[in-house]
Amino acid sequence: MAQGRAAAQPVLEAGAGLAVRRAPDGGTRPIRLLTFTTLYPNAAQPNHGVFVENRLRHLVAGGEAESTVLAPVPWFPSRSPCFGAWARYAAIPGQEMRHGLQVHHPRFVALPRIGMLSGPVCLYHSARAALARLVRDGLEFDVIDAHYLYPDGVAAVWLGRHFGKPVVLTARGSDTSLLPRYRVPRRLIRSAIAGADAIIAVSAGLKDGLLALGAPAEKVTVLRNGVDLDTFRPVADRAAVRAGLGLTGPTLLSVGLLIERKGHHLVIAALPSLPGHTLLIAGEGPDREALLALARRLGVADRVRLLGPRPHAELPLLYTAADVLVLASSREGWANVLLESMACGTPVVAGPAWGSREAVSAPEAGLVLGEATPERIAEGVRRLLAAPPDRAATRAHAERFGWDETTAGQLGLFRRLLGRAQ
Repeated sequence: MAQGRAAAQPVLEAGAGLAVRRAPDGGTRPIRLLTFTTLYPNAAQPNHGVFVENRLRHLVAGGEAESTVLAPVPWFPSRSPCFGAWARYAAIPGQEMRHGLQVHHPRFVALPRIGMLSGPVCLYHSARAALARLVRDGLEFDVIDAHYLYPDGVAAVWLGRHFGKPVVLTARGSDTSLLPRYRVPRRLIRSAIAGADAIIAVSAGLKDGLLALGAPAEKVTVLRNGVDLDTFRPVADRAAVRAGLGLTGPTLLSVGLLIERKGHHLVIAALPSLPGHTLLIAGEGPDREALLALARRLGVADRVRLLGPRPHAELPLLYTAADVLVLASSREGWANVLLESMACGTPVVAGPAWGSREAVSAPEAGLVLGEATPERIAEGVRRLLAAPPDRAATRAHAERFGWDETTAGQLGLFRRLLGRAQ
């Protein structure tokens, strides 16, 4: 049953471009969030959407906010390996505890071929039923904290209307740069932007994309992602790490899903111009065989190593072992791998995707290419490795990007929405 904005609900007031709602408790208890997203790790997909989990973990760590996570997953009937990646959805538990956070995974119908069009409606109806059950069981929340504009953000705004709660959307990249190219998603994304109470952009470039979609400037707050400086740090004995991986010459690293827009194929295509360089690729996805075939066709298969998905805790070893991280993505809001690599002392060569110039803003961080082509990637790698920055200086650059500022920004935004004192 929908919850109206009655006496127990915050009261709408005007305020600095945000719909401010006075909290009836005077702001003495933690802010109670409902984090809503399909991009969240689970027992069967531990690396899926880990960037959302990381930000949330740092937000709640100080005790000023708490969260229940509603992370719907597609319904699938079988765990049989013959169904490939789809079988993983059947293995995801209905609920689990992750890092002290309660995570619920209701199922929604993801229809083949028309999922881009049906996604928001299917996601909304599944989430509404699941959330209604949680509310009946005693769940109380102040704000819906939603991630990714489509279909998640669209469904989140509808949930906010149904349950009478303010909604904060976080835009993350292709939800702003790619999906709006399609007519129906564009219309629904613009509707979600209009219906949200506030929007977080993870880079200034991403904010520009939101403004182009019609978002009022005063509704958008730039809060870039941070990096866990304790997890991502240089491994003390770099020579031993490299020896353990069998690395002898210059080593490139590319990290991300094995899909076209991550640009791994561009890095492979740069290798013929980089004799003696080895490329490590960490990630999984549908393009694995195509990438191997490309490496064979170009005669560099002996210098390309596809490592598959790696646990998050193992990535510092790979970053430390590499001489340079190459990010050739065509679209990124803010690529966490850039900061993770730099925090381990490894400089980067990045394409011009949103957020790259904001993260790679000093020579010791690496360099940003004018365009991500095999020729430009090879040129950038040669230029960087001809005079590599001191790895301690690269680490020091990353230390400017801890989570404290982002956490403070989120808390301030939520407090303004709820009318709480700073």
